[in-house]
Amino acid sequence: MIADARGNAQANAATAAASAVPTRATTLFSSGSYRCSEIDFRDAERLQRFFEANPEYHVAVNGEPPRSDEARLEFESSLPAGWPYAKRWLVRFTDADDSMVAMADAIEDLFAAGVWHLGLFVVATPLHGGGAAYRLYDDLETWMRCRGARWSRLGVVEGNVRAERFWEKVGYFEVRKRNGVAMGRRVNTLRVMVKPLAGGRLADYLAAVARDRPETP
Repeated sequence: MIADARGNAQANAATAAASAVPTRATTLFSSGSYRCSEIDFRDAERLQRFFEANPEYHVAVNGEPPRSDEARLEFESSLPAGWPYAKRWLVRFTDADDSMVAMADAIEDLFAAGVWHLGLFVVATPLHGGGAAYRLYDDLETWMRCRGARWSRLGVVEGNVRAERFWEKVGYFEVRKRNGVAMGRRVNTLRVMVKPLAGGRLADYLAAVARDRPETP
């Protein structure tokens, strides 16, 4: 996940949005029998239940189950000052019964046009091992491409073997590591990984995203 920078402005925004009259979420795209739609503060309670029912991610990276306010903090999180981007997308995947089966957090045009960042991609535990995660990710990536994504980047915790293998299998490769990243009760090493979505040379990517150059502090 991207490091959080939270404050009163985000908290006030959360309160205002939570009091708004709910409307049915617009479908962004379909993935087989699943539907992907954008979520907002009004879905915080639902997202919290999803996190608590599927705690593996938080245990693996934070060393503890989801906090009681995990979803609220997810909505209130913001990028560090000075990081340019177009939009943050927080989305959910639901089945035919409108039950949440996965969620993702994606940043559009982070650092440079055409560069997307995946902060989270969490799939419900009962779907693990059956190929659903690969199908959901593939359709998410297709949607990103349609919105102009040329590169996708993410940080995976070193030692989170299931996640490392997943991202490698779908085509991501490591460009650098970041040590000493505090996450919950743990201090992790993050493997910064990228994937070209429309061809392109790694040298061009690193020229556009200086943060991911191995020599950058």
